[in-house]
Formats: sequence, C-alpha cells, structure tokens
Amino acid sequence: MSLLSVKDASFIYSQKTPFQHTAVDHVSFDVEQGDFIGIIGHTGSGKSTLVQMLNGLLKPTSGSVMLDGIDIWDKPKEIRKIRFRVGLVFQYPEYQLFEETVEKDISFGPMNMGLSENEIKERVLNAAQFVGLDTELLQKSPFDLSGGEKRRAAIAGVIAMDPDILILDEPCAGLDPLGRDVLLTQIYRFHQQRGNTVLLVSHSMEDVAAVCDKALVMDHSHLQMIDTCERVFSHGDRLAEMGLRIPQITSIVDSLIDAGFPLQKGTLTVEKAVHDITEYLKKEGRL
Repeated sequence: MSLLSVKDASFIYSQKTPFQHTAVDHVSFDVEQGDFIGIIGHTGSGKSTLVQMLNGLLKPTSGSVMLDGIDIWDKPKEIRKIRFRVGLVFQYPEYQLFEETVEKDISFGPMNMGLSENEIKERVLNAAQFVGLDTELLQKSPFDLSGGEKRRAAIAGVIAMDPDILILDEPCAGLDPLGRDVLLTQIYRFHQQRGNTVLLVSHSMEDVAAVCDKALVMDHSHLQMIDTCERVFSHGDRLAEMGLRIPQITSIVDSLIDAGFPLQKGTLTVEKAVHDITEYLKKEGRL
C-alpha cells in the first residue's frame, strides 16, 4: 500500500459561477515512503492547488486523497491531524512568521500537537540544526533575521512537527544562488537522514535534477508524467511543448548524443556527463 495516493482528484475554483476554473483535472498518482519527488510545470499548471489538496487545505471537488489507505476527508473534524503528518511549507514562508522569538515560532506547531515541554524543546533544537540556524538566533525576533534565515526558520517550524511527508512550494524563490544551494542541501540532508517523504515544487529543473529521485509534471491542470528524473528529462521535446526546459547539462549531453556520442540520455549532473565522456574517450584511445 502506498503512503499517499491521489485517486482521480479534481479541484474547481468558484464552482457554478461565471468564474469557474478547473485547477486540477482528474489526477491520479501514488507516493511511496521515502520518495523525493519534484513537482514541475509552468505557472498556472495546477501545482500549488495540487499540493494544498495533499494536506487537506483544499478538499477535492471530486476524487480522493488517501493517506495510509484512508481518505483524509473520511473524518472532516480530524483534518487538522492530517496537517501534522503532511507538512506544507508555502512559497515565501517567512511572511507567516509572527511570534516574539524564533524559538516560539518554531515551537508553535509542536505545541499544538500537545507534546511535552521537553519534547518540544528537543524538536525545536533538532529542526533548527537541520536548517542551519545557530542556537543563538532562537532568542531573537524572527523579524531581525536575514531573508535566508527567516526562510530557514519558517521551514524549521514545519520540520519540528516531524511530518511523514514534507511538501515545499518553491522554497528557494527569491533567494540568491548561495542561499538556494544552502537550502537545497539542507532539504536533501533532511530527507537522507530522516527518510521522510519529500515533495518539492520548483520552477528550476536544475534544482529538481540535483536532489529529487522522481519528477511529476503538471500541464494545464493535468498530470502529464511521473517517473524517475532521468526518464522525465529524457523527453526534452515533450517538455518543451509544455513550456518547460530540461536541465542545461541534460541539453548539452542530448546535443552530443545527436552528434554521435554514445552517452546516456537524461543525464542530470555535470559529474555524470564528465565521467561518461571521459570513459568514452578512453575507450576510443583519445585520452
């Protein structure tokens, strides 16, 4: 049984009004324990609506979202418990900071879970460590932090709830290249060390290729593909039709393949490309 299953789910905004709009249209897929899935698609493709259905912020107009085989809306009064298990970090989450100190902000979720004071403190410290926040910052006002520190503090607040599934909607939006790389590394480390399932919504194909195992592609409210990143990014022409580009290194390798080099289509990293090209040149006696 899959950890999370979306079954023929649709969501329609402003239903039965002149402004009716279908954001997600009959989407089905499964998420397994330990998956790290990148969710990609152009603006307006339905990505954000989809992930808000996964933790119960939006109820599907039709179809269902199943967690451990049970419809998350089976008991509507207990939907709050689902949000502890499926944590969602919104785009620009730092705008949601509101407490007097960083520590209080991070502890807000665990407190609402009814945990003991000692367990809350432990979770706050662990979450801060995971996102790279110095403990000395915990007693500061969140509004005194830098932009990158605010982003990490907001993410720590969700991580502190230790969700089975962590969903991040464009977590690197607005960060400089260094801040983006640091945050991606921390998210990847969180996944590797805890083994939690992670869903990462991103416009950056490079980011998805760098950290995700699978990619889910949305286009005009429909699910178009879900597969390993290598297989998804091997369909460059199809992705281009949806207004998406493949990672730059993947594009370069594809050009070399077209030129006759026996390389692997869907190559995702520079390291892999360099290794394969080097091995080919050695085999040909050119190196």
